[in-house]
Amino acid sequence: MKNDKETREKLLKSAKQEFLEKGYMQASLRNICKNAGVTTGALYFFFQDKEDLFASLVQEPLSMLHQIMGSHYQEETNLKNSKLENFEDFGEDLAVAKQALRFMYHYYDEFQLLLVKSQGSRFENCVDEFVKITEKHYRHMADRFSEMMQTSKLDDYLIHWLAHTQIETFVHILTHERNEEEAIKHIEPIIRYIIAGWMGMFTRK
Repeated sequence: MKNDKETREKLLKSAKQEFLEKGYMQASLRNICKNAGVTTGALYFFFQDKEDLFASLVQEPLSMLHQIMGSHYQEETNLKNSKLENFEDFGEDLAVAKQALRFMYHYYDEFQLLLVKSQGSRFENCVDEFVKITEKHYRHMADRFSEMMQTSKLDDYLIHWLAHTQIETFVHILTHERNEEEAIKHIEPIIRYIIAGWMGMFTRK
């Protein structure tokens, strides 16, 4: 039992290095096994195929990030209109943004795999999935703001652009800034900018 656990951990460690260096498509299961010091048969004892091996590295942190995002969006959805009128108080959004960033830096390698090394796997469109979730939430919140502030409804193109911009903000930071504390410094003015822009679209006539 102990040996099985150790073998699996060796394979995961070797796989992470191989995927980081070569990306999903070019990664070699033969090299992964060789560097882990195990046979190819041992790999198939623990993992169905290359994609299952890749998923074993990235699926859990990806699912946990979805939970962080989902919880935040649900909390915003549940806000009463009286709270939405003070939405420019960005403290809660900044706290969640920092929480998400710290989580992603805790799993830095795994998110590098997802964001820049997953082409050819079922995870290659994971950023688009986050955009889709954010777009749905923004559509709902924008309609509430428009009704509350008595302004014109925002069109779908703008909602998609806003969602895409927000998600790409985190992607850009994570793929361009290795230092976690510097990333945390970067996010505060960005969140201020995003919220100010959001509120500016709902100025009462």
